[in-house]
Amino acid sequence: MLDGYYIKKIGQNKGAPRVWLEGSQTARAGFAPGQRFDIHVEGQTIVLQANPDGSRVVSSKKSGDSLNPVIDINSKELLAIFDGMSAIRVAVKEGQIYLVPLASELKKQERYKRLKTKLQTGEPLALGSLSHGGGILDHAIHSGLRAAGIDSKLAFANEIREELLEHAAIHNDAWSENTQIFAAPMQELAFDERGLANIPKTEALVMGLPCSGASKAGKAKRGLIHPESHPEVGHLVVSALVILSKSNPAIVILENVPHYANSASADILRNQLRDMGYNTQERILNGKEWGTLENRDRWVMVAVTHGIEFDFSQLIPPDARPMRLGDVLEEVPLDDPRWNKMQYLKDKEVRDAAEGKNFKMQIFTEDSEHIGTLTKGYAKVRSTDPKIQHPEDPDLLRQITPEEHARIKQVPEHLIAGLSNTVAHEVLGQSVVYTPFKDLGQEVGQVLNVFSDKSARVSNNELPREVIAMGHNVVAELKLANDQVGNYTGPVVAVEKGYFIQDIGKSIGVAHKASQLDKEPILGKQAYVQYKEGHGCVKEKAQSQMSLSL
Repeated sequence: MLDGYYIKKIGQNKGAPRVWLEGSQTARAGFAPGQRFDIHVEGQTIVLQANPDGSRVVSSKKSGDSLNPVIDINSKELLAIFDGMSAIRVAVKEGQIYLVPLASELKKQERYKRLKTKLQTGEPLALGSLSHGGGILDHAIHSGLRAAGIDSKLAFANEIREELLEHAAIHNDAWSENTQIFAAPMQELAFDERGLANIPKTEALVMGLPCSGASKAGKAKRGLIHPESHPEVGHLVVSALVILSKSNPAIVILENVPHYANSASADILRNQLRDMGYNTQERILNGKEWGTLENRDRWVMVAVTHGIEFDFSQLIPPDARPMRLGDVLEEVPLDDPRWNKMQYLKDKEVRDAAEGKNFKMQIFTEDSEHIGTLTKGYAKVRSTDPKIQHPEDPDLLRQITPEEHARIKQVPEHLIAGLSNTVAHEVLGQSVVYTPFKDLGQEVGQVLNVFSDKSARVSNNELPREVIAMGHNVVAELKLANDQVGNYTGPVVAVEKGYFIQDIGKSIGVAHKASQLDKEPILGKQAYVQYKEGHGCVKEKAQSQMSLSL
């Protein structure tokens, strides 16, 4: 049993690190002025052991009429195991004082090494999922990682609705027979010692925390002052952090409604993740930018362990072809009973207008190039939810089917196969537009390839010597562009022997072969290069990325 636990900063004295212990930090261990002791280094721990014949002596410092015991360790050699750290833990018990790295530092080192080892050995990465729902967000991230050549498995999933986990276990191919199921409220799991003990270590944690308290509709419905006031979900950031700490992922991906970014919960996440050894970046992912029919915005936070370089600016929307709603609609017979006048909704619209309420019906046709947001309550047939107009009789309307809902969000339809209309719309309505998150997963995968040194490094037989020499004059590291799935953003800093060298940040350069590009980028100008199947598209002006600066 410990007699004391302290956090001490590592100081500097005469060009060497210094740890200064005095007062209760030494007295509680029974170290008195003049007492002798030894110092032992055991792995990542320094042990101060009381010993009458020890090689060191406890010093003293006068405080009033008494002498306080003082231990001053000022040595590069002894404190080398704490190199790069600004603070350590001090644990004391009778006759012993332990100097140990901070728990956050040890966790950071553990997840860093675990991720590196798995990537280099080809072992699948373990992912965890909180607020799993039907697993659409999780599936998108797995698919993106796979597109980048990273194998992954779902290690555990937590969801309050057991039936959704049972459905996902059958229909979601990110699952395996070894996926652990935690069908419980997140707050119960986080503070259940037995349940928490069974949460496995993961390389990535995907979270879609409930947004009822952060959405405009949710706040208005309950009259909430702030999202954290929601009695059922406002406090879940605490539980999420507890589970995150236990699973110790190297990467965290969190999505929510845009208003969540301004919540106290988001601030808690930013600050706590920073203290746990993560760097965070945030961005709004916009459905329209990815060519989807539903222009849904989602706020995303990506947190990566120190040593992993992730940059949201490298996630560039594709050049998507324009779509019509008719491209995803089923062929519903013109006399199908699903076509309905929905007169009661039309009458409600008239009453609402008379009362000064701005509740209008949303009616779309096969030629529409967008559709309103489809929410989790779509199956309730509400007046403000999108409806499809009959192709011949404009007075007839119908609801979107679950399969059409999936196509609108670009979600693989097998993920909702077998669900009732109500549940399918709930799963889809509280999920994400699929493609942006699949691309995010792919970008994370590309970052991990660089991290694990699997990326295509330049060698003499890949590029002409003149190009390599020129590249080393303008960047610290040079690599060849991945002409299958690469996306690169940054200024063009050199041109040599039919190659364009682009600085993509952190003094890393990418060499593009001119013959593979649809047009030549301009030297000195910002370029956005996107590859697909061996051909690169050069954009001179970035599409809006709606990045958040918070």
